[in-house]
Amino acid sequence: MINLSETEAMELLGDKYAGPRPKKKHKYNAKKVVIDGITFASTHEGNYYCVLKLRVKAGEVEKFELQPAFILQEGYVRDGKNVRAIKYVADFKVFYPDGRVEIVDTKGYRTRDYKNKIKTLLKQNPTMWFSEV
Repeated sequence: MINLSETEAMELLGDKYAGPRPKKKHKYNAKKVVIDGITFASTHEGNYYCVLKLRVKAGEVEKFELQPAFILQEGYVRDGKNVRAIKYVADFKVFYPDGRVEIVDTKGYRTRDYKNKIKTLLKQNPTMWFSEV
């Protein structure tokens, strides 16, 4: 593979050089953001992280975890092939001083896959406190 600078590419290709490729837009227009060295999938998720940090300082929230994973269906072997487990990864798991635990997902667009995973999660955990923000 040959690596050319933009100037070299323009000199070599002349009129045919289309310029550097534009960055691909996210499918749902989410923009990644880095806060405290953590990369969040969207500014909405990053903003909620900041809100949770403030709530911890205020004493409203005891602590929180990022990206808690839940196994919706265990993996298995079929016809000699491994079938991966089906997982749902939330954005936050929030622990309150009174012992309550809330699972929080910051959503901009609710895909069919997401809706099905949430239905399965809540069916398996009927007492789970789940919210979308």
